[in-house]
Amino acid sequence: MVAVGNKGKKAKSDCYVEAELTKIGGRDIDIQSKVYSMFAKSLHKLVNSVLDFYDIDNIKLLLIDVGALELVIAARLEAAIKMLINTDKEYLFPIIENNKNKSSKDQMRFSRLYLPGNTPSMMLNAGIHKPNGIILDLEDAVAHDKKYEARFIVRNTLRGVNFYGAERMVRINQIPLGLEDLEYVVPNNVNLILVPKCESADQIQLLNTRINEIKEDKGIDYEIWLMPIIESALGVVKAYEIATAADNISSIAIGLEDYTADLGTLRTDTGNESFYARSVVVNACRAVGIQPIDSVFSDVSDMEALARNVKVSKSLGFDGMGCIHPRQIDVIHRNFAPEEKEIKKAQKIFLAFIDAKEKGLGVVSLGTKMIDAPVVKRAENTLRVAINLGIILPDWEKEFAN
Repeated sequence: MVAVGNKGKKAKSDCYVEAELTKIGGRDIDIQSKVYSMFAKSLHKLVNSVLDFYDIDNIKLLLIDVGALELVIAARLEAAIKMLINTDKEYLFPIIENNKNKSSKDQMRFSRLYLPGNTPSMMLNAGIHKPNGIILDLEDAVAHDKKYEARFIVRNTLRGVNFYGAERMVRINQIPLGLEDLEYVVPNNVNLILVPKCESADQIQLLNTRINEIKEDKGIDYEIWLMPIIESALGVVKAYEIATAADNISSIAIGLEDYTADLGTLRTDTGNESFYARSVVVNACRAVGIQPIDSVFSDVSDMEALARNVKVSKSLGFDGMGCIHPRQIDVIHRNFAPEEKEIKKAQKIFLAFIDAKEKGLGVVSLGTKMIDAPVVKRAENTLRVAINLGIILPDWEKEFAN
């Protein structure tokens, strides 16, 4: 007999499945649900549909439903069945239209919200909080004996749960276990994969080799971005090596909980113990032209401390950070957003660039100062972010288009 899923008072929008193959007796299906009287027919139809798909005629099955969506029930049933039989078949729901959008290498990533990969209730409406990215976490947030079944939940979520425009991200397990996660992630319109505890370019190349094998096998041609997470002293030392390991690396994050543990010190609000590591990651990213992303702030009750932390992060050169609760998203966005003086300076630099371009000048100057290409590019980025956040009028987009 096998058992998957969650039950009990804390389980919401989920289900629990026990299953055992039998030699005779047909299908002995016991469904327990508070809404059984209303949805008995559809529940039995779904269960039998999955069993028919896998050609299972003799089974004893218990399903305890606590408000699960069909895609969650199907994921739990499929995980249980694949623990009982050896099959490569997949019971797949169609990918909804809202989850077919692609993401770009340099798009705004101020916030990324971590969600446990085996807890469906947290995934269903996460997008309404408007994080830039939603991370379905298969690593630290999932117990070791639940990792297999979590893959089915993450796969079905990528296909059937509305992310409301947030970038669809998955944190796989540490390599080599993470290579097994890819079969459930790569074919299902994931935008970005986070690579935990990354310590070398070899890990990235190994990962990309497997990603490309799956893409070729499934006929997939869209780009999947990578965000390695540096979480050790060795990873910090090899930050530039990691940053240059592949063209599909969009960003590098730093994980300070594991990093400070590796140092043998405690993480503090001031961040003195991680200043060197954070600076190294920022410099490695800027040298390559990708985004440096800061660690999560773990105290979800202290918004003032979070705001201070974000301002420090921004001052160090980071482009965003992780969050573990929706209430942190707005604070992160407001404090990473360009300030008025930044926007005014960017406008002056960009107008000077336009003026020089119209006059055919090879040199851009603002007052008595010469402005080089990286400064102009940074001004453009500042203005784009301000437009996206509605801080300045979108008329500036016409200037960019010209």
